[in-house]
Amino acid sequence: MTTRNELRLLPWSGPEGKPCYLSTDDGDGYMSRLADNIEAVQLGAAAALLEQACEALNDQDMDPEDVRRLTKELTEALRVVLRVATSRGHLLPANEQHDT
Repeated sequence: MTTRNELRLLPWSGPEGKPCYLSTDDGDGYMSRLADNIEAVQLGAAAALLEQACEALNDQDMDPEDVRRLTKELTEALRVVLRVATSRGHLLPANEQHDT
């Protein structure tokens, strides 16, 4: 794991899908707050999609194309959530990373 003063993985990608990082000691700076806000929106969207998927599981008449679309959206949401978890895990001080 990275230490608190190392690069922060940002919740968006750069050209060609490459990861973007932020180097700052100011966790309350503009870019840090922007990243926090975008992560919150992404997590909210993932939660809403999860609710939609739970409802779809009960729909016996769901069209196969709708199932495929939902699966693609869930896959992307999981990718985003894992990116946020990785980023936030790296922000934790080393002694907090192993507490349960």
